[in-house]
Amino acid sequence: MIIGRTEYVSLPELNFFNIDAKIDTGAYNSSIHCEDIHLDDDNTVRFKLLDELHPDYCKQHIKMPVYKIKNVRSSNGKIQERIFIKTIIELSGRQYEAELSLTDRKDMKYPMLIGRKFLQGRFIVDVSLQYQHIEDEKV
Repeated sequence: MIIGRTEYVSLPELNFFNIDAKIDTGAYNSSIHCEDIHLDDDNTVRFKLLDELHPDYCKQHIKMPVYKIKNVRSSNGKIQERIFIKTIIELSGRQYEAELSLTDRKDMKYPMLIGRKFLQGRFIVDVSLQYQHIEDEKV
């Protein structure tokens, strides 16, 4: 399946739909913009998805199991310890299990980044295209 350099993706398990995502073959991991990230003693993480300036901001903490914690080199070259969750990403009407790192992306243009670990074997990225797969708005 061919996708563009930006696409709308949904996170149905978290009730977030049509999130603006940058498709980035230079990034290995996928990530989502979060605020107020707290690691709990029971191997769960609480976070607020997106931020107050985003129209779909979630004011309530979302609580999910921690999939893993690992060091990630960010776009500025610095190593950061990040918490990962596993959830479903929906793109073009199809659902895929994915690992997402929770991070502050407020200074980035797109609240979500889809990396090559998710893309590999599933998609071909045509950088001349954008928003090839717009989903119907979920209510």
